[in-house]
Amino acid sequence: MQYTKIRMATSSNSGMGESIDDVASSDAANASPDGGDKPDQHDVGMVEESAVVEFDSASFLKTVTHRPGVYQMLNEAGETIYVGKAANLKKRVSSYFQKDPGSVKTRVMVAQINGVDLTVTSNEIEALLLENNLIKEKRPRYNILLRDDKSYPFLFISTQEAYPRISYRRGGRKQTGKYIGPYPHAGAVKKTLRYIQKLFKVRQCEDSYFKNRSRPCLQYQINRCTGPCVGLIDEAAYRQDVDMTIKVLEGRTNEVVESLVSDMEVAAASLEFEQAARLRDQIKNLKAVNQSQYVENGRGDIDIVACYQSAGHCCIQIFFVRNGVNLGNKAFFPSTPAESTLEEVVTGFVQQFYLQHEVPRRVVTHCEIDGVELIKEALGLRAGFGVEIVTNVRGDQRRWIDNALENAKLALDARLASRSGMAERQDKLRQLLNLDDLPQRMECFDISHLSGEATTASCVVFGVEGPIKAEYRRFQIKDITPGDDYAAMRQALTRRYTRLLKENQRIPEVLFIDGGKGQVGIAQEVMKDLQLDEIYVVGVAKGPERRPGEESLLLCRTGTEIHMKHDSPALHLIQQIRDEAHRYAVAGHRASRGKARRKSVLEDLPGLGPKRRRALLTHFGGLKALQNASVEDISGVPGISLQLAQLVYDFFHEQSGQR
Repeated sequence: MQYTKIRMATSSNSGMGESIDDVASSDAANASPDGGDKPDQHDVGMVEESAVVEFDSASFLKTVTHRPGVYQMLNEAGETIYVGKAANLKKRVSSYFQKDPGSVKTRVMVAQINGVDLTVTSNEIEALLLENNLIKEKRPRYNILLRDDKSYPFLFISTQEAYPRISYRRGGRKQTGKYIGPYPHAGAVKKTLRYIQKLFKVRQCEDSYFKNRSRPCLQYQINRCTGPCVGLIDEAAYRQDVDMTIKVLEGRTNEVVESLVSDMEVAAASLEFEQAARLRDQIKNLKAVNQSQYVENGRGDIDIVACYQSAGHCCIQIFFVRNGVNLGNKAFFPSTPAESTLEEVVTGFVQQFYLQHEVPRRVVTHCEIDGVELIKEALGLRAGFGVEIVTNVRGDQRRWIDNALENAKLALDARLASRSGMAERQDKLRQLLNLDDLPQRMECFDISHLSGEATTASCVVFGVEGPIKAEYRRFQIKDITPGDDYAAMRQALTRRYTRLLKENQRIPEVLFIDGGKGQVGIAQEVMKDLQLDEIYVVGVAKGPERRPGEESLLLCRTGTEIHMKHDSPALHLIQQIRDEAHRYAVAGHRASRGKARRKSVLEDLPGLGPKRRRALLTHFGGLKALQNASVEDISGVPGISLQLAQLVYDFFHEQSGQR
């Protein structure tokens, strides 16, 4: 006979909880009569699967403890479909198996339960933390799922340096300096960097670039830097610009404006009119930036959270306010079970988001959330300071809530409209390709190079909702004749689909190739070699004038070439996919080409490290003089032996011979 086991376990996660053996016992007498706090064994409700299919909840509930912990609802396949926490496991789990468990969503979930996995913790806060970890790991279908696990960007100022640099940072804060943020996305950081570069001209270049300048760069020429790399500004004056930058980023713009006004008056009184005019323009720009940042009365770190629901979907908007300054906002579209309430969505979001990301001192939500005191306590322990979560606010914060709610509505409406448009275009494509169903997965390849240099192939992936950017891939093409697009396409396709087959990953229904009959023929050969005949290969060839709307489609299954109307929804979808593949390929090619051009030819010579390369180039004044040097001249450089000098000499002369 086979048995269904319902186990009680404790958390081994982060050292939380205590050990309770997983025991399958047919003797319910071993269980504590009142479901006590220290059970040794638990009746797991052993049932013969061939005779009984339904979960025996009555037998199981007799064994459940009253202690705090986490419960996982399992379906017949043993998959976790819901994770929850409880201050009293017995009371909470029992509520699911009453005659009326609650909402339609709960009744549907309970009907699928075929097991319950319990984890006992020492207190409810540990249960909250463990619940969050399990939701993130298991991704159960009946929980609110936040699809956002990446870190958020900061502005970093290297205050320990003589001439500090302001830059974009994401991830850990290992380097000593000033961190300001987090910002909702990279675009907000880059916009702020542009403001700062215009206002205070603090350098943003890499340290390696800064330390090796002999003359000012282009940023100095266009008045976006003061040239500290070549000593065109003294350290004290530069430090003053850095201090003002920090004050503005921290929301103390008025303080900076007052200081600049005072300096302007002094300059005017001293008849230094050019300096006074420069300060006047700086004050004007600062006031404009101050107004655009929508500064709140007062100071502090606040997040504004609002949620809007429509058509079974929801959008959550967060406005990030740091030191009274609005750093920007971001929209989230969490996965929610059907009929989830607004309170459930916001509660799940706040819990998951702030247990992963930086916690502000105050979170303002536009609706009440469940278990707010417990969440506040858990977030406070994580952050190291008291955290407020409030709902009923007035004044500026009420205005921000209304603004966030309006943004959430607009974002969700736009997303639903986009999905509707995507569905229409996919249906037209299905009809065009004569497919039985809508294509669930489409991929497109493109090749980019410059006269054969740094050849890069791109693969973009589209699904029923649009681009799946997390699954985009690039391929650095090697060991081919430079400029051979056919060989590049063959290598990229072979590498891509060989790996998908080896790893048993999903194969697309449709494969678009940006190219004509030659590239499409290569794709057909690769698909045939890999026995992937089920993939529909479609070539997208540009028209004679390379204008959008003049593309011709090569349909491999029918062997036909067709021209579509410029307003065809199917053509618009193909153009979107093709353009995305082209954009991704070009971006990768440019990055590879830039990296290759920054590389020294001496790096290919074994035994010649950075210090010796620097010594050689410094001694001879450049690569050309080094190429013309004799073995004796090269061995005269400190640290270069006669044997190594011979290697360097042979390297250059072999290179010359090859050319």
